[in-house]
Amino acid sequence: MQKQQPLTDFSEITPSAAIRTETHGWRAKCLQRLIRLDLPVPRTVALPSSTVRAIAAGTPVHCEAILAHFGEGPLISVRPSPVNPDWGGPATVLNIGLNHARHARLVETQGQAAADELFLRFVQGYAVHVARLDPDMFEGLDAGPGALREALRAYRDEMDEDFPEDPARQLAEVLRSMARAWEGTTARLLRQAKGAPEDAALGLVVQQMAQGIGQGISGSGVVQFIDPVTGQPQVTGRYLGQSQGRDALKRTEAMYLTRDPRGPSLEDIAPDLFAELLRHGRACRDRLREEMQIEFTIEDGRLSVLDAVKVARSSRATLRVAVALADDGIIDRNEAVLRVEPRALSELLHPQVDPRGPRDVFVRGIAASPGAATGRIVFSSQAAQASASRGEPCILVRRETTPEDIRGMHSAVGVLTERGGMTSHAAVIGRGLGLPCIVGCSDLRLDPRDKTLRVPDGRIFREGDTITVDGTSGEALVGAADMLPPALDATFHKLLGWADAVRDIGIRANADTPADAKTARDFSAQGIGLCRTEHMFFDSDRLIVMREMIFADTPADRAAALTRLLPMQRADFVQLFDIMQGLPVCIRLFDPPLHEFLPHSREGLRELAEALDRPLSEVTRRAEALAEFNPMLGMRGVRLGVVLPEIYDMQAQAIFEATVEIGRRADPVVPEIMIPLVSARREVELVKTRIESVAATVRTKTGRDFDYRLGVMVETPRAALRAGEIAQHASFLSFGTNDLTQMTYGLSRDDAGRFMNTYVQRGVFPEDPFHTLDVDGVGELLLIGADRGRQTRDDLTLSICGEHGGNPESIAFCRRAGFDYVSCSPYRVPLARLAAAHLALLDPIRKH
Repeated sequence: MQKQQPLTDFSEITPSAAIRTETHGWRAKCLQRLIRLDLPVPRTVALPSSTVRAIAAGTPVHCEAILAHFGEGPLISVRPSPVNPDWGGPATVLNIGLNHARHARLVETQGQAAADELFLRFVQGYAVHVARLDPDMFEGLDAGPGALREALRAYRDEMDEDFPEDPARQLAEVLRSMARAWEGTTARLLRQAKGAPEDAALGLVVQQMAQGIGQGISGSGVVQFIDPVTGQPQVTGRYLGQSQGRDALKRTEAMYLTRDPRGPSLEDIAPDLFAELLRHGRACRDRLREEMQIEFTIEDGRLSVLDAVKVARSSRATLRVAVALADDGIIDRNEAVLRVEPRALSELLHPQVDPRGPRDVFVRGIAASPGAATGRIVFSSQAAQASASRGEPCILVRRETTPEDIRGMHSAVGVLTERGGMTSHAAVIGRGLGLPCIVGCSDLRLDPRDKTLRVPDGRIFREGDTITVDGTSGEALVGAADMLPPALDATFHKLLGWADAVRDIGIRANADTPADAKTARDFSAQGIGLCRTEHMFFDSDRLIVMREMIFADTPADRAAALTRLLPMQRADFVQLFDIMQGLPVCIRLFDPPLHEFLPHSREGLRELAEALDRPLSEVTRRAEALAEFNPMLGMRGVRLGVVLPEIYDMQAQAIFEATVEIGRRADPVVPEIMIPLVSARREVELVKTRIESVAATVRTKTGRDFDYRLGVMVETPRAALRAGEIAQHASFLSFGTNDLTQMTYGLSRDDAGRFMNTYVQRGVFPEDPFHTLDVDGVGELLLIGADRGRQTRDDLTLSICGEHGGNPESIAFCRRAGFDYVSCSPYRVPLARLAAAHLALLDPIRKH
């Protein structure tokens, strides 16, 4: 059988060597860049991924030729070099080449103790990572007299052979072990979980050892030049004298780099070397255009740079670093915009749990609304309101929230529910309020009567116990966690200003109250794309009037109740128009079924009977009559406007009178009135006729003219299919993708969370369609509706106003389809602005 020729496809890393990330990996390319910066990098040889694959398949490598690059009797290390540093890789092996002869020479130059420790660490590393022996066999073998001898004996007993003396054999075994480890099933699954492709390749780098152990100042350390949590300039790191490798820095005796009252520092003992590190850090920042963490070794007072990696950092640090690099002219503004992941902005808008603090997690659920909050557990909206009145922060814990819980959610600092998904009531309202929220905690056992909360590990929480809700991670924590404040500083607004300069699709906000509108304005939304007016009726002073209207026996009685609601509604719209002065406001007419405004408990019905001065039996009978088997598909939306037109008449009058009032003292407002849940053209015609009549009455009564726009919220498949004829009576179509997704799939967004994870895991759906827009099914309805609508009216305004409006993938779809704007929760506006800028920079072609 012909002997295989050893592999020789490797090269020393020099400034001009043909080193590429795609073939040699990120570490090899980074080391070449450091060499080009004249940093003191030890001699290094890079093996491309093709060579590593061949080694894994059994082809030998010419190790003698590799060793020849390092001179006589070298000590070397081997490090992994995948294309992406996040993909991990096999453990680094240090001090390859150590044997008894080399050990004897080290005894002469470094002393017995130092030489023994180097050899011992190599034997242990080789045994564990190359020979795959149990690490426990070396437990208790710390450096000291006899430890090296014991380690060599243990190796011989396990392997039935002496520890290899030949450096070429040592290197060959290390390379083979690392190559095969990369191809192993466990390693493959781990890196695929981090986003690596199935065929991800590995390069390897062989580097001359800088000992870190010697007679003079010697040791190893890492240094970085920003705080990884805040991004502020700050020299941090660790240094340990007479040590090698990053693992040594975990020891408690490792010292600080900068002067510190808690103990000695590298700056104290070697100020010149510390200053040299600072110069290298500045060079990396200026030339590599990034904040780098530098791994270094000092041997007898000589500094060597072994490696440099991008500093792992929080979202707030990422933003600050990107803006700082752009301000310093190191990168341009567009690159700074692209360096910040849009979804990361959600973490900056709210308080966050400090990642450096302890975390005692008692339950996990769906991270429905980002941010974190600490408070005492309450189990009802009434208890939340009482807690807020006492000035005590509280967490509202419910099986699931309903519209009745609006006041409780306003009073709470966080929400935790047993049921629900990304578009459940708690999730949608939580995002709108900027309230940390976790839903779908199916492991919870909630007993509202006993006011207890049981979790899988057996712990029981009671009303009044303190917990922390982390809506960013979907974890609920015991007690009060350490917090970081929001990061809405000048840096944040500067980056978003750069984003606005390049994006090419409008971003509006869904805002139901003046407080929502102010938040939207603060986040530079370009108007309100959806104002859900029904949320204005749950305040206690309005709820009783609303219930009187529901229980009215005649249209006249109903109109009388609505007359009492009119000034309240008008005042709401005046406030909205004032806050959004100069920007469009799209007001959706009343949408929910009437039974949502009625109490569900016996006690609540009794209180309502007293308030209305009616018999309990009558109130109960009327409430039961209003209940529907499937309220989502029942008498709601435009159906209420057709059957009980007085409701829409009152709302239209309030909108127009508010428009006139604003017009008397400020620039004219052109309100946008949106009809919900339309399925047929005739529905629009009927409502439009009544609204035109109300507008004429208000014009006559006030003696002032005004403009308004009438449009339709497309939430049913039929409305999308018949958009051409509906658009005859509408100046805009806004697709309500929450309900449209429900109706297209036949799924309840409040209940789908119970099985959605299984569906996604089994590949039924690629993603939760309530979280990421289904471009194949629901998206096709959007395209059909948009196309047919614009065939009727080429000036038709198109938008989406469901929760998908804040999703980057959904924004990409709308942008390519030529939509005019997307609308999302106020606290998702910054994310949407940045995502739209990313899309404009990465995909400048847009359909118009």
